[in-house]
Amino acid sequence: MTAEHEFNPRQLAKIMPRADVGHWFLWLRNAMEFGKIDTPARRAAFLAQIAHESGQLTRVEENLNYSAKRLRQVFERYFSDDHIAETYAGKPELIANRVYANRLGNGNEASGDGWKYRGRGLIQLTGRDNYFLCSAVLKPKIDIVERPETVAEPGMAAASAVWFWNRKGLSAKADEGTKAAFEWITLRINGGLNGLDDRLAYWARAKEVLEVSQ
Repeated sequence: MTAEHEFNPRQLAKIMPRADVGHWFLWLRNAMEFGKIDTPARRAAFLAQIAHESGQLTRVEENLNYSAKRLRQVFERYFSDDHIAETYAGKPELIANRVYANRLGNGNEASGDGWKYRGRGLIQLTGRDNYFLCSAVLKPKIDIVERPETVAEPGMAAASAVWFWNRKGLSAKADEGTKAAFEWITLRINGGLNGLDDRLAYWARAKEVLEVSQ
């Protein structure tokens, strides 16, 4: 790869001006190279998605500090009346244990797995099964199933996001370079199209900075 096509700190700073580039750049570049997110089109789509998901690399853990009203809106299935919502409001650990119980490989609410394996990383890794699968592929020095908090550290935050991206086969869609393909990527990451306008704005900026030719 020629020097002019290498991903560099200046580009990251232009795409995510709020990011601490010095803190993140090497971890992010190395993870992307290892995961073959190594063309302008792939980089642009990946960076746009993680910019939205992480607030420009400023958030690496899921925020579960919800009010009762917000719990009823976001997690209506688990908080079916105002009394239950009021009981859990402002208690992130209890909320996580309730909404992630008995799914994603987690135990029941009392197990504490929901909080232990809450979303972490630049594309939030969530649930015991995903921590296990990511660990099995990446083989980090520190077992992230035993020490899930390490997924919030820069190296694993970046590596786990690349792992998720490749597990979902998202580079092939990024190669297409169309809005429809980008929306498909969003669905695979988010489960819906939440924040699509913000993601598209980051994508447009990233394509300009990285000189995507499509």
